[in-house]
Amino acid sequence: MNDFSAADMIQLAARHTVARMLERDDFNKRYRSEKAIAIHEFLYPLIQGYDSVALQADVELGGTDQKFNLLVGRQLQEQYGQKPQVVMTMPILEGLDGVQKMSKSLDNYIGIAEPANEMFGKMMSISDELMWRYFELLSFRPMSEINDWQKSCSQGTNPRDYKVLLAQEIIERFHDKQSAIDALTAFESRFKHGALPDDIETQEFSTPDTGYAIANLLKDAGLTQSTSESLRMLKQGAVRIDSERVSDPKQVLTAGSEHIYQVGKRRFAKIKLV
Repeated sequence: MNDFSAADMIQLAARHTVARMLERDDFNKRYRSEKAIAIHEFLYPLIQGYDSVALQADVELGGTDQKFNLLVGRQLQEQYGQKPQVVMTMPILEGLDGVQKMSKSLDNYIGIAEPANEMFGKMMSISDELMWRYFELLSFRPMSEINDWQKSCSQGTNPRDYKVLLAQEIIERFHDKQSAIDALTAFESRFKHGALPDDIETQEFSTPDTGYAIANLLKDAGLTQSTSESLRMLKQGAVRIDSERVSDPKQVLTAGSEHIYQVGKRRFAKIKLV
């Protein structure tokens, strides 16, 4: 698009109508509920669609949420005298919350480059219902086998047993088999026997004259995304210092202390205050 002039953009915009844009489900819903739709939002499908023209694409793959934009590409290709591309869509993978699509910006994701132990812990945190969706979209196992497992769970088998298999399969794919075995061992050691991870790095922070408020310290150490999340976790009793639950959300730490902080089941940090 670097070579596109303002005149080129106007000519591209002239190839599509507002009526067609309102066929897109989210635009249509917002229009009917009298919610604002910015002009640049109409331009996005056109620019994405023009990619197909520029590349002279014959096949484009995208998520089901991109279907409208992919079809705009087909229409533009026809208008530019090209054979319209074949559009293939794939299901959207829900994030760890089981509600919104997996996204780094929503912090509900499993990164393919994350350490094996982190991946394992995240996989084990998903709901039992969401596990079957992950099996369907992520596992290379035959659906007949997955359906048998699901039936077995409905008859009393612990879903955790299959969740472990799924976690190990994913880790083996992006790491190796030994990493998957080690991740299970570390998980069981940590959550069955209360052991702490042995790879916690020490972080050092300068303490303000008035002391370090624990909510701020948790955020600064990367254990929470914000002070509001820190306070929420503290109120839920999900914060521990040296394995002892923190009961005072207004606790202030002083210089010279060094402790292991834990938020939830999977977030740890060794923090030294100077």
